[in-house]
Amino acid sequence: MTTRRVRARRGEGVLLREEILRAAEDLLAESGSEDALTLRAVAMRAGVSTPSVYMHFADKEALVEAVCLRVWGEFGRMFSENLGGDPFIALGKCGRAYARFALDHPVQYRVLMMRASTGPGVPPAAAECFRHMVNAVSACVETRVLEGDPEELALGLWSAVHGCVSLLIAQPSFPWPRDREALIDHIVRIAGFGTALYSRLPQKLPPSAELAVALDDFGARLVPDAGEPGV
Repeated sequence: MTTRRVRARRGEGVLLREEILRAAEDLLAESGSEDALTLRAVAMRAGVSTPSVYMHFADKEALVEAVCLRVWGEFGRMFSENLGGDPFIALGKCGRAYARFALDHPVQYRVLMMRASTGPGVPPAAAECFRHMVNAVSACVETRVLEGDPEELALGLWSAVHGCVSLLIAQPSFPWPRDREALIDHIVRIAGFGTALYSRLPQKLPPSAELAVALDDFGARLVPDAGEPGV
């Protein structure tokens, strides 16, 4: 049921925009798809005319992006909460938090991170994701657990986690393991340890049998003391 909204007085434009966004957010939550966010449907839910929506959003794409960006503050908070302490362990926690956020907000993530950009430059959501990743990686470079350019390293790690969650979102019917958290942990560890090891590898590797022995020895020496946190 919708009610016709009383015409906004001068200076109430910000309040009207917020009401439109809340109405769109409700429709998104109910439908689970951005397809439901037509300007007419949002106008009806907010109790305003369709031209009133156009006063604040040029088209449906602008409205959908604005609605999805409303959850992005939560992404930054989740990332920041996992920083601090050992930087490599923190990086792993950030990767898991990233995946958890994407899977908890699949529609928003798909809109902001899985569609081609409609405008020039880097979209705000992607820019913020990359900034958070670079900050976490930079701390690891400072302690030398990772070696290389923080931005290049962050791109590789970001690609790994993004690829995992994008497949989970885009291919829900695939026979994924029941324990989704274990899959995410697997990908995060592969990306993190692979990045740490890659910069230290010689260009010419020994035969696979010798490499396996060396890696077994390396893994055995990495077993932490009892009570120490793992990555």
